[in-house]
Amino acid sequence: MKFKVDGRIFIVGGLLTVLGLVILGRLFFLQVVSANYYQTLAERQHLASLDLTPRRGSIFLKEKDGGLFPVANTKSGFFLFIDPRRIDDAEKYFKELSAVVPDLDREDFLERASKKYDPFEVVARRLRTEEAEEAEELGLAGVGISSEEWRFYPARELASTVVGFTGYKGDDIVGRAGIEYFEEAILKGEENYVNGRRTLAGTFLDWGKRLFPGTNPTHDIVLTIEPQAQMLLEKILNKTREKLDAENAGGIVIDPKTGRILAMAASPSFDPNKYNEVKSPGVFVNPMVEHIYELGSVFKPLTMAAGLDTGSVSPETTYNDQGYLVIDGRRIENYDGKGRGQVDMQHVLNESLNTGAVFVMRQMGRDNLKRYFEKYGFYEKSGIALPGEVAGNLSNLESGREVEFATAAFGQGAAVTPLAFARAISSLANGGKLVKPFIIDRVLVDGAPDAVTEPEIKEGVLSPETSEEITRMLVKVVDEALVGGTVKNERYSIAAKTGTAQMPDPNGGGYADYFLHSFFGYAPAFDAKFAVFLFVTKPKGVRFASQTLTGPFMEIMDFLLSYYNIPPDR
Repeated sequence: MKFKVDGRIFIVGGLLTVLGLVILGRLFFLQVVSANYYQTLAERQHLASLDLTPRRGSIFLKEKDGGLFPVANTKSGFFLFIDPRRIDDAEKYFKELSAVVPDLDREDFLERASKKYDPFEVVARRLRTEEAEEAEELGLAGVGISSEEWRFYPARELASTVVGFTGYKGDDIVGRAGIEYFEEAILKGEENYVNGRRTLAGTFLDWGKRLFPGTNPTHDIVLTIEPQAQMLLEKILNKTREKLDAENAGGIVIDPKTGRILAMAASPSFDPNKYNEVKSPGVFVNPMVEHIYELGSVFKPLTMAAGLDTGSVSPETTYNDQGYLVIDGRRIENYDGKGRGQVDMQHVLNESLNTGAVFVMRQMGRDNLKRYFEKYGFYEKSGIALPGEVAGNLSNLESGREVEFATAAFGQGAAVTPLAFARAISSLANGGKLVKPFIIDRVLVDGAPDAVTEPEIKEGVLSPETSEEITRMLVKVVDEALVGGTVKNERYSIAAKTGTAQMPDPNGGGYADYFLHSFFGYAPAFDAKFAVFLFVTKPKGVRFASQTLTGPFMEIMDFLLSYYNIPPDR
């Protein structure tokens, strides 16, 4: 029997064969030729990275017994956000959310909810865990919760000029002033992350090894500032500025033997928790390192020490004080314009005679005065770990004119930072050495030894004999002359000197009719543990620094000697 084969069967069979060959070819391409590509693609769908950037390091002050006093740390919480596109009744949303988030601002919420083309608006920050959980339990469409961290300053204004604050720079929160800014790299730490796998539902599994092996340590900074000393200094500066209706005031307490800063403050200051509410950004500037001043007669002991060190004068050297001098056509007078006749160098310091400072400068020569100002560190930055430090301005001495050297000898026409001056007077107190001021005691790193700051000391600014001689003269200033000798301390020897200087006219052309008052001192004088420098600008109603800063200085020094249990030397 013969069968007739339908040609359509051959056509269908041929099509199926071709289709099978295409499928086999495609499978071969996917499974063999492109296997590596699709394996990688699949891996990427299951891999995830976890950011391991450490929490910002804390900042502490160092108590006298070594304890740590926190002034800057990081808090954790949540922020509340909305998708305005999914909110149909903003008033209803606000009513429900405000019941669990009491600080929610109605006007701000409604304004943000009205932005229908914006998918993300933050309506509340720094929520507590309970608030975040309750807001999430409401189950409102278009409302979300996410975690956040923020900087917190538990001591508020305390040491704020030194500590500084953090703020936004673009989308990042970074240090904007003080230690927060200067040590940004240390406080922020190193960014890091790990790789791991996740399920299709997004659950993370099997965290693998770090891309960069090892731990990601937190860095904390301990400052040399002692909290009780800092509190007292700030309290006295604020009280003094307010009492004198002055523009500002500042002060430093330094260990003259090591350069360790025990207190540093300016008034007015600010609360870094509310830095955005500050009306005058000028309070963010630390005048102790960022401003230079002509400090007046507190320079005279530095000039006198240079004269003693060069052998040009001794405490018994005398000159004829006529009350004034004319140099390069300019008249230089004592503060009262009066002459004292034949007087010695002790008298120059006791009565703060401008003509006596000029006499010392002439005896040792201009070059020596400039050389000692260089040795005191006035021409350089100290290198302290604070932002914006500037060097002194003694450019007037480059003119070569004698009158510029004459005025610089008693503290006019030579401008330095308060920190630079505190460093210089430390050389009078410590046997003639130049210390490098430092404000970071150590850096704490998890799992590693502390990075401790070691004092840096340069020998040979003055001889030990000169240091002792100028100290003896400054003790006599306090015992015999300061406020008529009425503030002499019967238990401790104190070396000190005041300064009253006309301030330069900001519009140029000489000096204005207002003053800067300054005061420095150290004790116990012949084994100094503390050197204190204070200043106040534009005080009203009082002419001389001895009237404005003697009391504040003595109060600070009495506290320090008692608080640190320093034995009397008298």
